[in-house]
Amino acid sequence: MFLKQLAQQRRQFSIQSKQLHQFGVADKLYSNLPFKVKNRVIPYRVVHYSFFVFGYSLPFIIAYIQLKRAGNI
Repeated sequence: MFLKQLAQQRRQFSIQSKQLHQFGVADKLYSNLPFKVKNRVIPYRVVHYSFFVFGYSLPFIIAYIQLKRAGNI
């Protein structure tokens, strides 16, 4: 008896794709991102890579300037 009730109360987490369309889910690639990826004036990869290159190289540039001021280089 108890096992039968457990089997009937199992929750189903799957959703059909037809049910998702009523909520306005877009099927396009990159449609879920809050910024524009395609058809940009400056390609997104240039902005992305320059941001990280600048961020990771900044400590080394600062260390070089400090060592040059101290006369160690």
